[in-house]
Amino acid sequence: MDPGEAVDVPLRVVIPCLDEEESIGSLVTRLWQILDRRADRVIVVDNGSRDRTADVARAAGAQVVSEARRGYGQACRAGLMTAGDGIAVFLDGDGADDPRDLERVVAPIRKGVADLAVGVRRDREPGSMTAFQRFGNRLATTLITRLTGATVSDLGPLRAIRVRDLVALDLQARTYGWSTEMTVKAIRAGLRYVEVPVRHHRRLGRSKVSGTVVGSLRAGARILWTAARWATWRPVPAKA
Repeated sequence: MDPGEAVDVPLRVVIPCLDEEESIGSLVTRLWQILDRRADRVIVVDNGSRDRTADVARAAGAQVVSEARRGYGQACRAGLMTAGDGIAVFLDGDGADDPRDLERVVAPIRKGVADLAVGVRRDREPGSMTAFQRFGNRLATTLITRLTGATVSDLGPLRAIRVRDLVALDLQARTYGWSTEMTVKAIRAGLRYVEVPVRHHRRLGRSKVSGTVVGSLRAGARILWTAARWATWRPVPAKA
């Protein structure tokens, strides 16, 4: 394939959810306005919700996977293991990520000019990220940039990578270090990393992380620890 020539690879949109009844139906509906129902899949991973998240997602046309073991990374991994071949696209189920940006993030993968594309939240709706979130994100990306030598400016949840490439990275994080580990390992493995400007809205409902100081601190510490842990990682060479 010539670089820049788009290839029609099926999309596997993975949405980890915990109590997102308020937003998940509209999100799945909007995704199906963009996706190809004949080839693509929307996989909502219900991570132990106590509301009607699973029922609402299923009614909107999503495949629902149950993952009782709590953790953002645990839920993402469950979705990945269900995805099969294609391009894995991750986004949050709280309505903060804009489905209209999905194709923009996927495009570099389809065209063969990137292996991991991450949506950088440049067009942020006021109040969509707390001051603590912005500071923590800046601290983590600065650390990753210094440790890897690549320019990383955001750890946004909207990201795309081929399923086979992500499986090969063998991610170990089961909580909020998932996206960080993916970014660091992808760069260390020599995958082509690109950032794509995207929109970011105020989430619907209360955040499970940024809604409390303790939750924010724990997530921030986990992200920083994950970046440092995998900074010298190298992929295991494939056997001949």
